[in-house]
Amino acid sequence: MAGEETKLYLELQMEELKATYGISEDEKSEQEKLKEQRKQEIQRAKNAEIAKMYDDAAEYEADLEGFKAELEIVHANELSNIATALREAFPDEERDFAQELDTIVQTGWAYFVNEEQSHPQEQLEIVNNTTFAHLLPSLQEAYPDYKSFEKEIRELLTKRWENLIAIKEEHIKQELAEIKTTGLKPKYVKRVYQQFHGIIK
Repeated sequence: MAGEETKLYLELQMEELKATYGISEDEKSEQEKLKEQRKQEIQRAKNAEIAKMYDDAAEYEADLEGFKAELEIVHANELSNIATALREAFPDEERDFAQELDTIVQTGWAYFVNEEQSHPQEQLEIVNNTTFAHLLPSLQEAYPDYKSFEKEIRELLTKRWENLIAIKEEHIKQELAEIKTTGLKPKYVKRVYQQFHGIIK
């Protein structure tokens, strides 16, 4: 009983002290809220700095995923449908897929003709003067006995996208190596980046 009275007495004294020195419960809780708010702001600023370290790697990762998806489309479609399938799958892309496909095959065929000297000049003329969607039938019509045109075209496309993928993978490795030089683990920096941008909670 005496202990309870002592506790009550101490609480009363504390209330008197607070009243005397002007610190009310409301003010104290307001100060704690401000302190907590400031602490959160400091942590958010630190997280922003850490997240910024992952910006380039995140961009490269997005590009990498895009190129992998594009390669799947290249493999899954008839040659004449590839440009349309890419455009439908990536409507927000500003790239001209039909022009890209033309350029890839024209560059590859120029290499076959001028460097390897494995194909005649006339084929290169057909390739340069025919849109990608109509290329295979045009080559087959001009050279009905040659059966490897589709295989060669697909190999050129596959090689191009595999090169793009390899370049992005190398860029990501370089970014992660750079993060490691700061003493932070790339997985931690990635998690902070994702949390900061609301990708994960």
